[in-house]
Amino acid sequence: EPDVTIVSGLKDMVVLEGDDVTFRCQVSHENARDVEWKLQDVALQNNEMNEISVEKGKTHTLTLRKVTEQDIGTITFRVGPHTSTA
Repeated sequence: EPDVTIVSGLKDMVVLEGDDVTFRCQVSHENARDVEWKLQDVALQNNEMNEISVEKGKTHTLTLRKVTEQDIGTITFRVGPHTSTA
């Protein structure tokens, strides 16, 4: 299985309270396994507040809905041993 690397990393975002924000990270291969999103070192799950998806096989996205002050912090995307933060 090829080593999946991060081709295009996360970008820092500034967003108003109550708005949605989307983070994108592109990886080198489709169907990447061992992928994780975190906010302040807390693993995020796909639910009504966090939408985690994959576009076109290689672009992994995280949308935080109706952000609040508690959502301020570092977002981390990890695939295998590689990470990107914003």
